[in-house]
Amino acid sequence: MATYYSEEHEWLTVEGDTATLGITKHAAEQLGEVVFVEQQEAGDEFEKGGEIGVIESVKAASELYAPVDGEIAEVNEALADNPGALNEDPEGEAWIYKIKIADASQLEGLMDLDGYKALIG
Repeated sequence: MATYYSEEHEWLTVEGDTATLGITKHAAEQLGEVVFVEQQEAGDEFEKGGEIGVIESVKAASELYAPVDGEIAEVNEALADNPGALNEDPEGEAWIYKIKIADASQLEGLMDLDGYKALIG
């Protein structure tokens, strides 16, 4: 199992050809209190860089962008009833999607934890 980070402050934990996707703790702190999460549905396909959802906080709305090509395998339905979970456990129970990765070579363009820490410095 490997974890990758994007410049858009998302994390992916990869097992086989499936990845769990969420936002980083840093992103959750920047957003402030999350009040709504707009998610796509299981089965939706997307391309790297495409918008795959929106997170709304008391401060602003922030788009989620796909870090790789793929298809949504599972949606974390709990966020519809409890969007604030993204503030409480953004890198754990408050994952947003489980996705099927179409092109694993795209993971090479993402950062490891050290690279991400350097980005947010």
